[in-house]
Amino acid sequence: QVQLVESGGGLVQPGGSLRLSCAASGSAGSIYAMGWYRQAPGKQRELVAIVIIGGSTNYATSAKGRFTISRDNAKNTVYLQMNSLKPEDTAVYYCNVGTARGVVWGQGTLVTVSS
Repeated sequence: QVQLVESGGGLVQPGGSLRLSCAASGSAGSIYAMGWYRQAPGKQRELVAIVIIGGSTNYATSAKGRFTISRDNAKNTVYLQMNSLKPEDTAVYYCNVGTARGVVWGQGTLVTVSS
């Protein structure tokens, strides 16, 4: 079983930056994909970015050019560097990991972009 620990959320002003981290432990060797989703109040959860085994990445249109997802395989950790943040980026961000036994979700970390 894989366990996830997220960190890095908080309050930031528009135009600022944050970096989210998600560390996986347990049967981390079975991971084939790691990503980030977000859910804003009153909205459905949506994909932000994902990195799959081999290093390929995919981004939501809203994240392209501003967010960068990366993975440290040695630490089983995925990062989301978020730059040029906008108020509409305000949401709970969830780490998502695909394993041989199914999908695992993190507990979520709140990102608030406000002046």
